[in-house]
Amino acid sequence: MKIIIFSAPSGSGKSTIINYLLSQDLGLAFSVSATSRPPRGAEQNGVEYYFLSPDEFRAKIANDEFLEYEEVYKDRYYGTLKSEVERILDSGHHAIFDLDVVGGINIKKYYGDRALAVFIQPPGIEELRKRLHFRQTDSAEVIESRIAKAEFELGFAPQFDVVIVNDDLHKAQAETLAVLQSFFNSPTPSLPTREGEMLP
Repeated sequence: MKIIIFSAPSGSGKSTIINYLLSQDLGLAFSVSATSRPPRGAEQNGVEYYFLSPDEFRAKIANDEFLEYEEVYKDRYYGTLKSEVERILDSGHHAIFDLDVVGGINIKKYYGDRALAVFIQPPGIEELRKRLHFRQTDSAEVIESRIAKAEFELGFAPQFDVVIVNDDLHKAQAETLAVLQSFFNSPTPSLPTREGEMLP
């Protein structure tokens, strides 16, 4: 089984493309991240996130239970549990991730050729700004902070295996589907263990 990593600036259409891929018969299962923030609204543990207290999160960090994690600000952590990925792979599914660029690159490094890292790129910063305004979910100040972050994230695109420019959603979905099908049809390398040994 293989690992599919998606990263993109906010507003690039990444979530829409991931949901499209999950609706196809590809044997994909979405990897649920862990967070130390409290649930919002109707969010459920194990569905949107695995909700942990900051102390629980730090204990798992100390126990080397994360593939990657980030403290976004004090006591607000996000990360990917090794046990979540093992659960998906053991169930006979490919694991698909929605991660920030740094987390995506870290997981790609961990799994090597067994992982495919895909960067969804907007056609341009001005188009991204239009999309974020069109959503009408953020203030102008928040949109500009998202644009600044997007400009930073775009600098990481060359470190990904594939860059898909989402200037036309249906075209981007078809391109991404073709890339995944090709990747799934290629031989699966052995998976490194923590000790550096190889698993079949």
